[in-house]
Amino acid sequence: MPESDPQLLVSTEWLADHLGAPDVRILDGTYRLPGQGGDPKADYERAHVPGARFFDIDEIADTSSPLPHMLPPAEKFVSRVRAMGVGDGHRIVVYDQDGLFSAARVWWMFRVFGVSDVAVLDGGLRKWLAEGRPVEDMPPAPRDRHFTARKDSSLVRDVTQVAAALKLGEAQIVDARSPARFRGEEPEPRPGLRSGHIPGAKNVHYATLLGPDGTLKPVPETRRIFEAAGVDLSQPIVTSCGSGVTAAILALALERLGHRKWSVYDGSWSEWGAYPDLAVETG
Repeated sequence: MPESDPQLLVSTEWLADHLGAPDVRILDGTYRLPGQGGDPKADYERAHVPGARFFDIDEIADTSSPLPHMLPPAEKFVSRVRAMGVGDGHRIVVYDQDGLFSAARVWWMFRVFGVSDVAVLDGGLRKWLAEGRPVEDMPPAPRDRHFTARKDSSLVRDVTQVAAALKLGEAQIVDARSPARFRGEEPEPRPGLRSGHIPGAKNVHYATLLGPDGTLKPVPETRRIFEAAGVDLSQPIVTSCGSGVTAAILALALERLGHRKWSVYDGSWSEWGAYPDLAVETG
């Protein structure tokens, strides 16, 4: 796998070389957990990659759901990205300000709505700034662009589908949360949730897939990390986390390994941990 694959992961060099390309659209998809601090939108307004638009994960969401930032209806997704000037024929590059945390969630959303030409900036804004590359503080003036959504429902799972897959042994659940949260030794950042994990789930903490500069580790090392956690890479995988954000990092890593039988549990622990009738394991 080359370092830059415009349909999956691009390097800061690739993006610097393509900044002025008329078909490239750049999105800042920064999101932070409750208690992580900072205002991603305000930080975007202070400094972003030239030409980048801000993609608000909490707003481009199903705001009628009691769960945080669930996948929006197709019509809402289409109207929001069109208004950002993102549409058919564009090569989309998503980054986040903190290395790699939430950009993969935006990548996954575009994939769910039928876009294959979407990539994550490896290392994000942090690496971009460390290399002394340019930023600006003025948002671009977007022109509405036609966007066609073709929803791929195979890339997303709900609580009923996850429970059924578990019961029938049809898929492995791989949880991206920290080992302490996975084992139930540390409280969840969202109040009211039980501690622990979905029974039988494997734990691959998303941070173990990243190097010190926030880039994804090389493919052979990534494969070893999944296998060391007991994940069978020949079988279907449902990725999960706290609220469906870092689960998408696992999905991105699996896609990069050439594993195509993956999906993201959108509600993740925010949903599973809130239902008292769903079984929970600890330890």
